[in-house]
Amino acid sequence: MELQNLNVVVIGAGVGGLAAAALLARKGAMVTVLEAQDYPGGCAATFAREGYRFDAGATIGCGFHDGGPMDMLGKELGIIWPVLPEAVAWQYRHNSLHLDLPPQRLGILERFPGSAPFWKEQADLAKLLWHLAEGGLSWPAKGARDLARLARKGIAGLPGSAYLLTFATKTVFEWLAFHGLDRDPDFVRFIDAQLLVSLQTTSRYANAVNAAIALDLPLSGAYRVQGGIGTIAELLAGAVEDYGGAVLYRKRVIRIDSVRRQVFGLETSDGSALAADFVLANLPPESLALLTGMENKPEVVISECKQWSAFILYLGMDPDLFSTLPTHHVQIVGARGELAEGNTIFVSFSPGDEPGRAPQGLCAVTISTHTRPEPWFQAQEKGRAVYQEMKRAFTEHLLGVLSEQFPQARDAIRSITAATPVTWERYTGRFQGLVGGYPQTSLFKVRGPATSFDNLFLVGDSIFPGQSLPGVVTGARRAIELLLQRNKKTVREQ
Repeated sequence: MELQNLNVVVIGAGVGGLAAAALLARKGAMVTVLEAQDYPGGCAATFAREGYRFDAGATIGCGFHDGGPMDMLGKELGIIWPVLPEAVAWQYRHNSLHLDLPPQRLGILERFPGSAPFWKEQADLAKLLWHLAEGGLSWPAKGARDLARLARKGIAGLPGSAYLLTFATKTVFEWLAFHGLDRDPDFVRFIDAQLLVSLQTTSRYANAVNAAIALDLPLSGAYRVQGGIGTIAELLAGAVEDYGGAVLYRKRVIRIDSVRRQVFGLETSDGSALAADFVLANLPPESLALLTGMENKPEVVISECKQWSAFILYLGMDPDLFSTLPTHHVQIVGARGELAEGNTIFVSFSPGDEPGRAPQGLCAVTISTHTRPEPWFQAQEKGRAVYQEMKRAFTEHLLGVLSEQFPQARDAIRSITAATPVTWERYTGRFQGLVGGYPQTSLFKVRGPATSFDNLFLVGDSIFPGQSLPGVVTGARRAIELLLQRNKKTVREQ
């Protein structure tokens, strides 16, 4: 019990916020999590609707492999994750090209034999990165302590860490070009589709080191989370409470009160006020700026690429449509080969052997795609009719892409609901419904947990290393590291 007198408030019960809350509560801190909805998980929630339990977004269970970030977190918190390994992480489809993504790359190498040297380098880099991330990763560096820790890890990791530096400033496209793979449009499209989901950008802009770990997901292992991806957040919320913390639902934070560089409390929409020694915000920086009254002083944008939101369909469907798939996830690129604004979709459907996920004989299906948020809010300002027509057109477009690979798709639909960036903003509190964090274009322009306030830190997909379960958990550990450093400094000064 190291931190008995430390009062920490966490805004948002997403996985990053809950992981940080549980780890701090285990250390003895007084932790309170404030969540606007009546269930945890945020973008990685599982919610109930009309007899179905839908995963909110396109989240894959990963990081549960031996020594992975989720495995280590579970062991530290005493959680046994209800996960089962998937034989195939997902299937990629574009026209007649169908590729399974299992823990081996046999199908990919058979279709693209010239890519073997690229995948060998990717595997070597990923192995090194997983190793360097063990116990947390002090990046971006903030002060001499972090630089010394990174130096020790780098020296211990030689010669591999020196090898990694040769990729630190490369784009993925430059990496592909080195192997002559830039001239194969099918391979570039395949890589771009994976990077758009994991790094929020494509090979022309994505950093090679970030991509090495993102492309490793199928090899390190994908897992089916029993009960839906939201089970992870539910178990983390339970761990917070088991270690003496509190998770309060229907508590929407409307203001963060501060003096100069010090936050001292928060206010919620129901009139409550809470004092805090430290605050962790499981929010994008844009949403945090609104809560701190700094909306006229926006955070510095760290990427030249615009951020994405999502358009998502939640469908009740006949599971026979997917009966030939070796997995519960399929990624489809439309016939024209374009990726953004609805031309690439990620489809996830609930397993038939999980009771409660869907009415008998049906399955819960989530179909997601990238979309820019601004046109949706502009449509909303023009009136309900304009907004609803845009939603209808997007829905039809996504169903058209699905039908290219599954011609009977429309006949299999039993219910359908659409969520736009406007919906995401309303339910998650994320400014303009931004999801997935910043495009990962540079190792040296990433955002860390620190903010302009000494005792307020960010967690979640907006900070390094970005989205995914292992990503937000690694980021949460970094936020805790900085919080504890700041607390020690404060104690010394008193």
